[in-house]
Amino acid sequence: MNDVDNKVAIVTGGGTGIGRSSALALQKLNYNVVICGRREDLLKETVDLGVSEKPDIYPCITDVSNSKSVSELFKTVKGMFGRLDVLFNNAGMGAPRVPVDELEESDWRQCVDVNLTGTFLCSKEAFKIMKEQNPQGGRIINNGSVSAHVPRPDTIAYTATKHAITGITKSIALDGRAYNIACSQLDIGNADTAIGKRFKKGVPQANGEVMVEPVIDPNECGDAIAYMAGLPLGTNILNMTLMATNMPFIGRG
Repeated sequence: MNDVDNKVAIVTGGGTGIGRSSALALQKLNYNVVICGRREDLLKETVDLGVSEKPDIYPCITDVSNSKSVSELFKTVKGMFGRLDVLFNNAGMGAPRVPVDELEESDWRQCVDVNLTGTFLCSKEAFKIMKEQNPQGGRIINNGSVSAHVPRPDTIAYTATKHAITGITKSIALDGRAYNIACSQLDIGNADTAIGKRFKKGVPQANGEVMVEPVIDPNECGDAIAYMAGLPLGTNILNMTLMATNMPFIGRG
């Protein structure tokens, strides 16, 4: 593992769920962690859960779909620390689960703006810092989801954005080679977060049935992010799938 003392990480969507667990896991590895999101109260809850004897977790209100807001976030981080070692593009949202012909254009655009454009805007700013800093390089990690591989019924907007995240991951992994910038993707299946609680109540399947699905502790997701972040920059996990063992992902449904 790398010597990560005094290293700096940004976690988008750090106020809840996987973002929160990842921020706490990175702090335990002695990262200075900047978490961003749109709700100050949730960001402060994550800060309060941090460990006092480790580097601080810093909240920063940010709308990842807004280029000016994203630019201010990265300007602040560079001003505070002078560098950036890890970006975890975690912020994301779904869209109403309706048939494709009933999905409103505004809901499509909102999902694309947050999940896809937000990832691009943050990656662009992180790439710029990592390319110019000394020592050069860093790691960008994208939250893909198992929906980057297969859709659930009536999720065209979310599925499309997550498939596109795979393209972003591969492009940055390729374009970052010359600058010691690694890019990874974690595809998560059924984390027991506020959003994921629906799995325990029952979700629609491809055959039209509604079925309860197993979930995993979001802390396992945070530990996976910390592991990926802690690898030497000469080593990269391009894609990792972390899922509940018995979720109906592999196989026909």
